[in-house]
Amino acid sequence: MSQTRKRLESLGFSLPDLNRGNASCEPYSKVANLFFMSGQGARNVDNTLRKGRLGDTYSVEDGYRDAQTIGLQLLATAERAIGDLDKIVRVVKIHGMVNADAAFEDHPKVIDGCSKLFLEVLGERGKHSRTAMGASSLPGGIAVEIEAIFAIDGD
Repeated sequence: MSQTRKRLESLGFSLPDLNRGNASCEPYSKVANLFFMSGQGARNVDNTLRKGRLGDTYSVEDGYRDAQTIGLQLLATAERAIGDLDKIVRVVKIHGMVNADAAFEDHPKVIDGCSKLFLEVLGERGKHSRTAMGASSLPGGIAVEIEAIFAIDGD
């Protein structure tokens, strides 16, 4: 078991089982040592999407939990693709989008769920640049969508 996987478990986290669904794009692509992951929305245990709108039906805490869940999903995607989370050299960037009403201003507090997870699990390797933005809607009515770029140890 990788050191990163042990760290995840010691923090009380587990990686979800992923169901690719019927997306018309790939869940990731790899170019040189960069690993680009498509945007993901938070999923429940039964694989249904979590839906909501910040500033309306969803609180900052709800959005934060969704962003944390997405962080785990992104790690699960990476593990499935590269085989070992210890191959992550660094989280380069995350781009977080928040389905929010026009008055909502706490987008960074929502995306912190993913950012803080990466820092907690990966330590220095989890430091990254980030975009946190609002949107008037997101696919399927999800509250949060996050995509990520990781630098990985090449094969």
